[in-house]
Amino acid sequence: MTEEKNEELAKFIDLLAELGKELGELFRTGEIDVFPEMNKTIKEMYRIQHGNEDDAFRTVDPDCEVIYRNFDMIVAILRTTENGVIDKGAQTSVNKFLRNINEALVNIVTLFGLV
Repeated sequence: MTEEKNEELAKFIDLLAELGKELGELFRTGEIDVFPEMNKTIKEMYRIQHGNEDDAFRTVDPDCEVIYRNFDMIVAILRTTENGVIDKGAQTSVNKFLRNINEALVNIVTLFGLV
């Protein structure tokens, strides 16, 4: 059972790295084409982390919730845009949610001792 837990944690850490790359690409280019990949990464993180009783996952739960909720808000905003055009107010909100996700990601990797 410990080996399975270690594999789950290793996969979760890989997903954190992937999310970091995706955020970096988004911040670098400003292109929202990366959102579908981010969505896939975050859903897999949630699948692994949600309900997992391992101490490592419980420790990072508050920051994981920030990632999940803020990404859900981004998706909700994008669904309300007309023809994919993001107005200034929506862009401000999306940027704030992305900063929240990035901060939570940094908190998690710090807690895991990866930075």
